[in-house]
Formats: sequence, structure tokens, C-alpha cells
Amino acid sequence: MALFSRKDKYIRINPNRSTVQATPQTKPEVPDELFDKCPGCKKTIYQKDLGLEKTCPNCSYNFRISAKDRLALLVDEGSFEECFIGIETVNPLHFPGYMEKLAETREKTGLDEAVMTGLAEIGGQKIALGIMDSNFIMASMGTVVGEKITRLFELAIERSLPVVLFTASGGARMQEGIMSLMQMAKISAAVQRHSKAGLFYLTVLTDPTTGGVTASFAMEGDIILAEPQTLVGFAGRRVIESTVRETLPADFQKAEFLLEHGFVDKIVKRQDLRETIGTLVSLHGGGL
Repeated sequence: MALFSRKDKYIRINPNRSTVQATPQTKPEVPDELFDKCPGCKKTIYQKDLGLEKTCPNCSYNFRISAKDRLALLVDEGSFEECFIGIETVNPLHFPGYMEKLAETREKTGLDEAVMTGLAEIGGQKIALGIMDSNFIMASMGTVVGEKITRLFELAIERSLPVVLFTASGGARMQEGIMSLMQMAKISAAVQRHSKAGLFYLTVLTDPTTGGVTASFAMEGDIILAEPQTLVGFAGRRVIESTVRETLPADFQKAEFLLEHGFVDKIVKRQDLRETIGTLVSLHGGGL
């Protein structure tokens, strides 16, 4: 049996009668950055079709964007003044490798922490603005995040400004243990002081907003907006299902489900957020 006989189609004979292996044909490759797959409708999308808003043209799913990209879409050009840079954690649990991870993430993202805070204008309305960025350790809430957001509310009280806060988080930062969980109460106290001063607080829930952030300041806004199909919740689906011993609806913890059940005031498309926020801030006294 000629199990290992040569196949002529795999070789060619040159005039000198020596055999030469055929040059393998290389397959054409498409650069990874040209196309993306939508997590919503599962369709492949040409990156340029997403536009600056990074929104799926088929199902309007909002891709996650960085704090800097959101800033460019949202505020009046040249109006943003970043505040509270350079605050650092002391690694309260002495968690191995934590400080190295922070340094690596800062270099990778260009952010100093998981939330960007500062003063800005939207449609000429002055606001205190916070934007959480899931690219920074999944926007987990640690002591620095708590401190920056608390100081933002304190600055807003001092200058009689409304606060607009874009939330996104995977929850508390495990490397900081109970110190991370304490930020829930710390920020909530600052929100209460801001409210007692008669000032407006607007939250915009973006994908994903979960854990302690949801259980505190994300759901404490005077008005709560959300982007379409945003995941919002405290515990995960499997944890809840095993606790209540029931199968939850397919859209459980989606912004649309929360709107239907009264936890969200309005779902706003990303391209409409600037106008909507400007209008709401103006209606509630604004910051002039």
C-alpha cells in the first residue's frame, strides 16, 4: 500500500530534475481593527459605520467608550477643567502586586484612576462632571474613586453647581476590601449634602453599572437616565436566581427592564445625551 507516496500536485520538477516544495499560498488577512462584532445583534460591523458615538447601526447597541471619548462627545469644546488629579491609594490591605497593577493601568489608559472628575459646560450650562471608565480595572470603586467623587460634590456645593455623573463599574475593588465598601456611604453622604443645598444631581447609567456603585450613588440621582441596553444591577444573575430559586426574565437587569419597573426615568440614545442633559440642567436651575 502506497500510504506515503508522493503526490505530484504538491511538487514541481525543475529542469535540473531536483524536486522543490511548492511555495505555500498565504491567505489574505483582514486587520482586526477594521471590523467588530456587535454584542447586541451579533452582526459584524465595519468600524467606521459605528461613528464617533460607537453605536451599532443595526440595533443601536452602545459600545463601551473611554471617559475621554465621552468627554469629546458631551461638553462644550475647551470647557473641561480636570480636578483632583494625583490622589493615590496607600494600598490599605498591602495587596500583592496591586500598586504595580495601578501603575500599568495608568500607563495603558492615560487616566489616573477609574473616574475622571472636573468642571465643564454643556450648552453653556456650567456643571460638575464625573465620568467613570470601565477600561480602568473595570471602573471598580476604591478609595481614590470615592475620594474624587466626594470632592466633586463638595466643590459643586461650594460653587452652587449641578452634578452630572456617568456611572460604570464592576463593583467594589477587592484589593481594598472594606475600605472600598465604605465609599458607598461616604459618597452617599456627600450626595445628601448636595441635595440639602438645593442643587440638582443627574446620573447617567452606562454599561455596565453594577455592585456597590448601583447600590449607592448611581441610583440616588434626582433624575436617572440610561443608555440603551445598559446592564444595571447589584448582584449577578446566577447569584440572584440561586437565592430566590426562580428563573429570571431574559432582559432582567437591562435598562429597558428597569425603565418598565420605575427604576430609570428615561433611556436616551448616546447621540441625544448632550442635548437632553443640557435641557435638564437648564430646567433645574442650571449653573451659570
